[in-house]
Amino acid sequence: MSEAVMTSAWQPRSAWAGIARNGRHGRLQGEAGIRLSLRDEIGLATIIVADDQETKLRQILAEQLDWLLPSAGRTSIEGEKGLVWSAPGQWLAVAEFRRDLAALAETLRGVAAVTDQSDGRALVRVSGRQARAMLAKGVAVDLHPRAFRAGQAAITNIAHINAQIWQRDEAPIYDIAVARSFAGSFWSWLTHAAAEFGYEVERAPVH
Repeated sequence: MSEAVMTSAWQPRSAWAGIARNGRHGRLQGEAGIRLSLRDEIGLATIIVADDQETKLRQILAEQLDWLLPSAGRTSIEGEKGLVWSAPGQWLAVAEFRRDLAALAETLRGVAAVTDQSDGRALVRVSGRQARAMLAKGVAVDLHPRAFRAGQAAITNIAHINAQIWQRDEAPIYDIAVARSFAGSFWSWLTHAAAEFGYEVERAPVH
């Protein structure tokens, strides 16, 4: 008698599944002014420091992970890995792949609470020569270079949706994370705002 092969009906599903379509959209003439990169593979985790443990947290992050603890409204990201300030005593850990954060909770045991957010949030990278102009239509913070530059972060509203935004470089390139349950509403606003500039949608490769 052969044994039945058991397979799970639960399969990983992108936060953007059924919402975003790869390719060129909006205005089709000329170069696209916006590029939207869907970051399904990225690792995200919240870090909430325990009472009176911030000095210890800073030490562990520096010695074991080579990470700096960013101050309010700042990031400390090198390449695709690092931290984004979220609130007093709270940060968002970011890594290129989810597996890169697998040991974080154990590393910070007794010093900070770590909660995986990789499946709880939807993240999109916004770039292109019209990125700032497009986001200014709905982002509730001033994105002018005098007010918001590379290495800065904010918790804000975008078209009445709670979001976390950080600027990666002076190009500018932005990463934006929203709750997974709001991915559809956020995408609707984002693509509507980007349409006049022409936009390209791509998915970062999953490894």
